[in-house]
Amino acid sequence: MFKYGVALKSIWIKECIRFLRIWVQTLVPPAITMSLYFVIFGNLIGSRIGDMGGFSYMEFIVPGLIMMSVITNSYSNVASSFYSTKFQKSIEELLVAPVPNYIIVLGYMAGGMTRGIMVGFIVTCVSLFFVDIQINNFFVIIATVILTSAVFALGGLINAIYANSFDDISIIPTFILTPLTYLGGVFYSISLLPDFWQTVSQINPIIYMVNAFRYGFLGVSDVDLTVAMGVLLVFISVLFTVALTLIKKGVGLRH
Repeated sequence: MFKYGVALKSIWIKECIRFLRIWVQTLVPPAITMSLYFVIFGNLIGSRIGDMGGFSYMEFIVPGLIMMSVITNSYSNVASSFYSTKFQKSIEELLVAPVPNYIIVLGYMAGGMTRGIMVGFIVTCVSLFFVDIQINNFFVIIATVILTSAVFALGGLINAIYANSFDDISIIPTFILTPLTYLGGVFYSISLLPDFWQTVSQINPIIYMVNAFRYGFLGVSDVDLTVAMGVLLVFISVLFTVALTLIKKGVGLRH
């Protein structure tokens, strides 16, 4: 892998320059959107809801909102970037270059992770204006945000590989990713649900990401932390293998 370090670094830097060049469109909107969530759900609605899990409602939802921004931006960055590369036919330059396919996957994944983590940091800073953040386990916070951004960066890459138009890269975020995120325990504890729906909720992988991240801040979680980390690692392994296989076979890339 070190042999191709320059290639990996080049793809990563290209991806970072891409979203940093238009930072007003890529980094600022998530901060504004999350500020509205903090005001509406945290201050206005939260004051009526009261405590949840032994914490104020604002404290409870902050980790989920940060994670939601990480998920959305990690996914959208790679999905739009890789499809643009396909659309402009510049992907052919990568495919014929003496660069292994796994370096291409890692490069785009790293770019998506960087944007997701940067947006997550920005949203965390914004949240400080609304609530005093406490940290229970810094290592869990860092590990969760890195693994989660990797999962959705890979998901965005797979979406872009299959996409045949710019409309195709918005289908999964709209009809699958957004519902799973809102039902992923961002705004509520699944312990409030009836037993049947608690069981159903455990099928949603975002439940594990949000709760692991919340544990890092508050020390409370609706799922076992070890299971949550295991789910993240399994998803990364599976999605990386799928993305690598698709690129090797040229699915959606060679006509």
